[in-house]
Amino acid sequence: MAAWSERLAGIRGVLLDISGVLCDGDAGGGRPIPGSVEAVARLKQSRLKVRFCTNESQKSLRELVDTLQRLGFDISEGEVTAPAPATCRILRARGLRPHLLIPEGVRSEFHGIDTSNPNCVVLADAGEAFSFQNMNKAFRVLMGLDTPVLIALGKGRYYKEVSGLMLDVGAYVKALEYACGIEAEVVGKPSAQFFQSALQEMGVDAHQAIMIGDDIEGDIGGAQRCGMRALQVRTGKFRPSDEHHPQVKADGYVDNLAQAVDLLLKHTES
Repeated sequence: MAAWSERLAGIRGVLLDISGVLCDGDAGGGRPIPGSVEAVARLKQSRLKVRFCTNESQKSLRELVDTLQRLGFDISEGEVTAPAPATCRILRARGLRPHLLIPEGVRSEFHGIDTSNPNCVVLADAGEAFSFQNMNKAFRVLMGLDTPVLIALGKGRYYKEVSGLMLDVGAYVKALEYACGIEAEVVGKPSAQFFQSALQEMGVDAHQAIMIGDDIEGDIGGAQRCGMRALQVRTGKFRPSDEHHPQVKADGYVDNLAQAVDLLLKHTES
């Protein structure tokens, strides 16, 4: 593998995943990963541009930012690219009326969206609401459409909370895809459009940006397919087998965000 100076050359912008990189969540708000609060502060004091890029779909953007601020992070709503607001823009632009299978915490993001006579299904990480009854209702809506449209706010397999690994929305997306014989439109990571939106908001080109994440497929693979470089942290959902993934190889592996920031500042500001 090339030296760090070569792998990090020309970086002007940094995309940060939240869950598993900044913090591990739980019902009480979670806890920061050691060193991550200070690492974000150092990064934002540098010459590098910073944007937070998350698939969080259990909380509204406001609730997410409030939680991170309580944990000590320097972050504002305007610095976060999240799937719920992006989904609402898509729904309005295409005149779609969704049947929503989403958690109560994110429902406020869809205020003003017409949900009468649904012509699509929107799926988020609904947690306990992923009952047979609710999944079957979404299935019936899709099967009743001439051209079924399933929009997912992410397609992750699992994520990390303080209590351990948690099943993510991807498993339920796959169930509806299989049952209905369709393919979901994914708004969050690893969608190329989602990453490109974050880059545009940050004002840098893909080759000038690096993604730091804990998900080898959603964060690392998705970013690399968009022309970015990507570092995987060994926190959150990271598994040792990720370093031997058959299709995706990160541009580097670091123990945590603090180590990633040390490397970035050493090799981009010297």
